[in-house]
Amino acid sequence: MAGTLYIVASPIGNLEDITLRALRVLKEVDLIAAEDTRHTKKLLVHYGIPTPLTSYHQHNEKARSASLVHRLSSGCRIALISDAGTPILSDPGFLLVQAAIRAGISVIPIPGPSALTTVLVASGLPTDRFAFEGFLPSRKSQRRKKLRGLQEEKRTLVFYEVPHRVKESLQDLLEVLGEREMVLGREMTKLHEEFIRGSVSELAAQAKVKEWRGEMTLVVEGKIDRDSDSDREKERVRALGTEIKKLRKEGMRVKEIAELLGERFSLSKREVYRMVLEGEGRNESRA
Repeated sequence: MAGTLYIVASPIGNLEDITLRALRVLKEVDLIAAEDTRHTKKLLVHYGIPTPLTSYHQHNEKARSASLVHRLSSGCRIALISDAGTPILSDPGFLLVQAAIRAGISVIPIPGPSALTTVLVASGLPTDRFAFEGFLPSRKSQRRKKLRGLQEEKRTLVFYEVPHRVKESLQDLLEVLGEREMVLGREMTKLHEEFIRGSVSELAAQAKVKEWRGEMTLVVEGKIDRDSDSDREKERVRALGTEIKKLRKEGMRVKEIAELLGERFSLSKREVYRMVLEGEGRNESRA
């Protein structure tokens, strides 16, 4: 019978961030295909896992995929693991998974850490819809072309970046996408974990005078349709004004209206109180 390919997520920093299931799978498989065997060896030694290792990285991915699928077809159980986080997300493994599926081999994901989701959920930016774009191109012309293609994207944007390019990438983000809110996460789950928040221009300015280390994840606000926001706000104000007139005609006191509509329209009672008085002042002047 054919073996099984397990896609195992590993810690992105803190070695405690690994599931019990992942540890069991790493112990039980016949072979672990690792992006960097030296790096993975530290994890295995920490947890006392003696499973043999073989290298599987971007430079040998094509050739090694064929040999691994051959072993899987012979009944071997293999775990694919990257240096950190979930394999295949901007890491090697796509070719292996494709080849395994074509060969009828079972592919089982073992979920766990990911830099993508770790920074996204701590960003404070919308997470209901987002676009993960991996690493930005290293060449400036290609990077700016990529960003131009994302100018109209309304979803939150997520990028990976390396320290020696972050200054140039932030400047390109500012010049191509314009001013937006963003968060830069670095050293996640490690001792010097840091989330740097602000506008694109603020982070670009910081990058010019600071030397950030470690791989980074950039979370950038999607394009906001300012005209639509303005239209919605106008409609909200009109609806509030209509409700105020209706309640005043029914004899409700100003204080009561402020309490009722403040909660309904997510406004402070003082603000609604002021709007009621201003509206009545305009009506008296017309009279």
